[in-house]
Amino acid sequence: MKKITRRQALSMSAGAATAIGLTSACSSSSSTESAVVPAGGAAASGAPGAAKAITPVDEVFEGRRIQISLDTSGHHSGGHHLPAMPSVRIDGVELHLMPNADGSWITVVNHYETFPDPITAARVAVRDLQGAILVPLGANGDPA
Repeated sequence: MKKITRRQALSMSAGAATAIGLTSACSSSSSTESAVVPAGGAAASGAPGAAKAITPVDEVFEGRRIQISLDTSGHHSGGHHLPAMPSVRIDGVELHLMPNADGSWITVVNHYETFPDPITAARVAVRDLQGAILVPLGANGDPA
């Protein structure tokens, strides 16, 4: 019988640990997906963050006016029609907001940080702007 080398033993244990990690990650993600159901019990419309209701907001936060409304006109992206998205404005200028697959949100101001809802994303964007004026984005995503 051939003895296994340390390298083979290490590679087999690393493979086993990876399999165990993937199994636990898949089982925990399926349990969290079932928790994202609207209060009425109906299934989500399939849009990221659709299970969380977007409530209109009009507030002053750290001296800046934040307005959030639901844009029911829909957006077009690359030929695809997207469902209604929240329209977030800071002092009247639109803050580009993007949904993530897990229901969290990111903005152009905080592109590498996720937020649980649009109002939190807008408030953190106001803090990060530190009084600077928000520059609107053009049709191609560059500053207008």
